[in-house]
Amino acid sequence: MTTAAVPTKSADRGPAAGVTWDLSDLYAGADDPRIEADLARSIEEAARFAERHRGRIASMGAAELAQAVDALESLQEPAYRAAAYAQLLFAADTSAPRHGALLQRVQERGSEVRNALVFFELEWVAIDDARAEALLADPALAKRRHLLAQMRRYRPHVLSEAEERLLEETANTGPRAFSRLFDETLGAMRFPLETESGATEEKSEEEVLSLLYEPDRETRRRAADSLTAGLRQHARLLAFVFNTLVQDKATRDRLRRYASPMDDRNLANEIDAETVHALMTACERRHDLVQRYYRLKRRLLGLDVLYDYDRYAPVLAAEGQRSFDAARALVLDAYADFSPKLSDIAGQFFERRWIDAELRAGKRGGAFSASTVPAVHPYVLLNYTGTLRDVMTLAHELGHGVHQYLARRQGLYEMDTPLTTAETASVFGEMLTFRRLLQNEPDPRVRLGLLCGKLEDAFATVFRQVVMTRFEEKLHAARRAEGELEIARVNELWMETNRPMFGDAVALRDDYAWWWLYIPHFVHSPFYCYAYAFGELLVLALVQRYDEEGAAFAPRYLAMLEAGGSQSPREVVAHTGLDIGDPGFWERGLVLLEGMLADAEALAAQTGPQ
Repeated sequence: MTTAAVPTKSADRGPAAGVTWDLSDLYAGADDPRIEADLARSIEEAARFAERHRGRIASMGAAELAQAVDALESLQEPAYRAAAYAQLLFAADTSAPRHGALLQRVQERGSEVRNALVFFELEWVAIDDARAEALLADPALAKRRHLLAQMRRYRPHVLSEAEERLLEETANTGPRAFSRLFDETLGAMRFPLETESGATEEKSEEEVLSLLYEPDRETRRRAADSLTAGLRQHARLLAFVFNTLVQDKATRDRLRRYASPMDDRNLANEIDAETVHALMTACERRHDLVQRYYRLKRRLLGLDVLYDYDRYAPVLAAEGQRSFDAARALVLDAYADFSPKLSDIAGQFFERRWIDAELRAGKRGGAFSASTVPAVHPYVLLNYTGTLRDVMTLAHELGHGVHQYLARRQGLYEMDTPLTTAETASVFGEMLTFRRLLQNEPDPRVRLGLLCGKLEDAFATVFRQVVMTRFEEKLHAARRAEGELEIARVNELWMETNRPMFGDAVALRDDYAWWWLYIPHFVHSPFYCYAYAFGELLVLALVQRYDEEGAAFAPRYLAMLEAGGSQSPREVVAHTGLDIGDPGFWERGLVLLEGMLADAEALAAQTGPQ
């Protein structure tokens, strides 16, 4: 059955009205008895697995260990299926109490499964290195070598079984509960927008954010004021959520002996801290590109001062509304130019209703593509308002979806990639779509507008994400050193990290200090953001390689996507002939960005201000 949503008038649902996903490939509805049956089956089989194997992992041979991992994967898949459904149902309507109740129920039952099985990882990582290396070298474990080797990287950070079980159970009334509260609060918030006539309208978060891309400057200013007003109204609750989650992480990091707040994310991303900081430092050294661009934009818009609410103003004639059908055609054609297989897979998301794109009350803001289980397929959530940015978001999320679809063959445990390579296909899909737009546009003024839009997206994906990661570093450090942080203190940290990127090219108003409050990555996935910069610069290198090789590059690119998380990021990217371990890798991507900026400056010299 299609996910139910809070009824609204069709006119209020935006240009993608009626585009809702059909979750029946997972379950028939929130009351489908198969949900509880799947959870019960996973719990029962986990108990049997524990009874059969507890205390025996160290004595297993390679073949028996491989069989045990296969059994683990099989018994957990039903619980993963239920969890995926509950999360999608909740995202589609955070206001429905039964959706929240189902999500809580599934999380609690999932904790039972994980707690019954935690012994396996603890016993495996406790094996001495010589014995483990001998097992991993055995051909019988070839398929599971990467997974098991990754588990052992956590050896210094695992706790006793009793402690691991306690942390898992309390997560449902701790960090997971606060993350849900954040989503429900943002989903229910309405932002007071002053209209031209002086009346006040209530807008959703997505509607207000979309107005920051409007050509009319006064509309943008009012939207920015509306966003600030709404955030300030709920700031006490949202800031408490942030403070609680940051402190919870500090506690867990201390218990697990992580020296830095980012260490666990780097471990999960299969990347070392030195590489992450080399990436971030390389980006920070080129803040001049951001400032140079915004000075160009200020001239093109004919403004004396470019304020924060002007950053996303469309340049020249590149904007305008686009229907959802037009966006679909554009993205699928762009994918087909590169690979018909890529386009065919993306097309299934529309044909089989794997996308939810309309605007609705209670729906989670933003966009995502969620993998489910290997036997099903991913689902994409958007809040489509018809802007060019939304077209690019569609291209982005479909890239994720195609990646997840192709990687299903790796099985439940290794179909999802580390965040370091998770953004590769999404950003590549954006670039394909942008290039098709540019190729089909004869008007140099519109081409300039498109190029400016792409530069802004790239800057947001590279430099802004690094800024947000630096903000998280400051936030977590301050919370650990100073205790619970007042909102004014966090506002100060936010502005401290944003100002160096913009320099004197963009005037940040005091209101901008509140805008950290709505960013979900800080809540759901601490230190996620640097992966966007990683992915964008990687994609620029992939595009360069595609330009050099032409059609011969596509099969190698698809092989990279199909590998999913079955290999390290360095091994996965090596399918395309690139080496992310090269010290100069990040600079090459930044040089390509500088070339795009030079192209925009040359076009601007031809066209003049708008």
